[in-house]
Amino acid sequence: MATPKSAKVSPAVRARAKKIRILLTDVDGVLTDGHVWLLSEPDGGTKELKGFDSHDGVGMMLLKMAGLRTGIITGRKSAAVTRRAAEGGVEFVYQGVPYKIPVYEEILQKTGAKESEVAYVGDDLPDIPLMKRVGLAVAVDNAEPEVKRAAHYVTARSGGSGAIREVVELLLKSQGRWEEMVEKARA
Repeated sequence: MATPKSAKVSPAVRARAKKIRILLTDVDGVLTDGHVWLLSEPDGGTKELKGFDSHDGVGMMLLKMAGLRTGIITGRKSAAVTRRAAEGGVEFVYQGVPYKIPVYEEILQKTGAKESEVAYVGDDLPDIPLMKRVGLAVAVDNAEPEVKRAAHYVTARSGGSGAIREVVELLLKSQGRWEEMVEKARA
């Protein structure tokens, strides 16, 4: 198996990552590859299909085990997201949210976290306002150019292909917790 490419991490990004207590993320284009598959049903209805990377799920569980908090803020509503979030131990799940800032402020209030202690991973234009406020703004490799410009860090991996796992490793390594969490990893 080939070793995945990795993005270079500057000392400034590592310093930001060291402070993070909460990782928030978008879904479509970040936890998935951005495709929204709609399956036509014989009765005229549709079912939505999403594909998630298993490495991202393990990464989210590692964060939880390390005592970091996680959340999803997404514009779409999907039962698949609800299930995947539950499987990964994601604490905050907000779906059908057209404007992410009010939900972000609610999370800050609930947790008592400072903006410098929050990381957010996005890929598209609705993510930029939130990215401008957090301590560590991350864009996935396949993000729109404007999102990449708003980011402190751009992953080497694309959304839906282990980008969140890459961010998890960045956070835990920057906090000196990676080796400890490797030993605790379980299915």
